[in-house]
Amino acid sequence: MTIMFVWHYATIKKYEFDLHNKVSLEWLLALGPSLGVARVPGIGLVFTDLTSGIPANFSRFVTNLPAYHRILVFVCVKSVPVPFVPPAERYLVGRVGPAAHRSYRCIVRYGYRDVHQDIDSFETELVARLADFIRYDWHRSQHTSPYAEDEASHSNESSSERRLAVIGTVTFSGTPGYGIEESVEPASVSIGFSTVESVTDVIEMQAVGAGAVERRVRFAIDDDDSESDGQTKMYVQLEEELRDLMTAQEAGTAFILGHTHVEAKQGSSILKRLAINFGYNFLRRNCRGPDVALKVPPISLLEVGMVYVV
Repeated sequence: MTIMFVWHYATIKKYEFDLHNKVSLEWLLALGPSLGVARVPGIGLVFTDLTSGIPANFSRFVTNLPAYHRILVFVCVKSVPVPFVPPAERYLVGRVGPAAHRSYRCIVRYGYRDVHQDIDSFETELVARLADFIRYDWHRSQHTSPYAEDEASHSNESSSERRLAVIGTVTFSGTPGYGIEESVEPASVSIGFSTVESVTDVIEMQAVGAGAVERRVRFAIDDDDSESDGQTKMYVQLEEELRDLMTAQEAGTAFILGHTHVEAKQGSSILKRLAINFGYNFLRRNCRGPDVALKVPPISLLEVGMVYVV
């Protein structure tokens, strides 16, 4: 029980450190050639425990190496208290910043009996879900009224990020089968969905269980209405974003992980310093690292050293 308590206590403190030291979206959007920061070809997968905000290890990465990838994805792998998570509910995807920035957030949920994918299938599946989300997002913006867009943009400015959408594997006419808009933190539950015929059908359901949230399910189905100039421009931007994603995948993927060292802050009690500086760090050194658990090939791995003072 002492080992379990030390591990749990230090893990919670690490998460709180990440939560209080994350950087703002404005900082990310300000990075550019004017600051000597370049965008390089490829996909950069930044693994983090945060479900919102920009992690501190990414800011450390950009500070030491003033460049990051053309497609940037903040990936959070979560284990949820259900045995299995259906593939259609595994990926929650959203944008980080405007579409032109090509930055996304993806929360991948696994049940405690799910078998994690190897890195090749994971990368392929992640890119496929990103492509589905891009189609869904453009399709949603096409069917959103200007007033709703203004309201959504104002909401996005206040929350700094757009809502996450669950992207499934079922598709209709090239668009994702459905998207679930999350108004709060993602729930650790598994829910089945029924099929509807009309895009106007919106199902409100309340998930039962701890951490359940109200979910609005919108089924996206293409229509054959005549395209206006605005729609034509939108389709061109959609194709351009999908082309950038495919080009980045061909250029290669880099996995950016944090290599952490935890220290007790000055003034801590002797018991806390023993537990953190010796107990937790000893356990961490003798446990599998994230790169081993995720089966990341060494040639694609970038580790960012971080010192956590808790």
